[in-house]
Amino acid sequence: MEPVFRALEITAKAVVKAVGSPISFEGLENIPADGGAVIAINHTSYVDFLPAGLAVHHRGRRIRFLIKAEMQQVKVVDFLIRHTKTIPVNRAAGGDAYAVALQRLREGEVVGVYPEATISRSFELKEFKTGAARMAMEAQVPIVPLIVWGAHRIWTKDHPRNLGRKKIPITVAAGVPLAPRGDVEQLEARLHDEMTGLLHRVQEEYPHPPGAFWVPHRLGGGAPTLAEAKVREEAERAARARSRAEQEP
Repeated sequence: MEPVFRALEITAKAVVKAVGSPISFEGLENIPADGGAVIAINHTSYVDFLPAGLAVHHRGRRIRFLIKAEMQQVKVVDFLIRHTKTIPVNRAAGGDAYAVALQRLREGEVVGVYPEATISRSFELKEFKTGAARMAMEAQVPIVPLIVWGAHRIWTKDHPRNLGRKKIPITVAAGVPLAPRGDVEQLEARLHDEMTGLLHRVQEEYPHPPGAFWVPHRLGGGAPTLAEAKVREEAERAARARSRAEQEP
């Protein structure tokens, strides 16, 4: 039954209703009704886990997300992690989390992964980490490409939160599952191609006013290009490294 997870599902539906954001779901039949599966999700927002989780919920499943271990420092979040089979990832030593994710997949669970690892400032797909493909290959389960679009208008990097009853539409689209064939690099490349095509279709069908910060540069929006976003990320990483060095004795 998982009472904590059930309470989260009820709360998530209530939150969506309260903010008035219509969520359109496409291709949910591509999410397996049973058995293990990796759900590979694009990452543009701090809240895109919610529509992604609801998509899986509509298939009668529950998604087990991988989440930054630092979130365990927040007591409420740590409670939820421990009671929802969420998988904390220590970025300095991710082997334990990987082993737990494999176990969940072999037990027939659905595991949610962000292959980009961090939010894309360009709102296009960045380079992928190999974790999603490696999990699928080792557990011999399919990968389902999942695109969430619109949630970044609510809360994303470098921009103020746009909370409240704003009725911002969100699209969630699931692509055809990819069988764990070939090697990890080939599967990762297939996944990136499939997610790119799905993302571009969803973006192009979604109203995108010229110049809006949340519209990709490719569509005439104000978002940085992939190359520009990469420069910002590298500067951000360098600043964090300097800050850590200054704090060391």
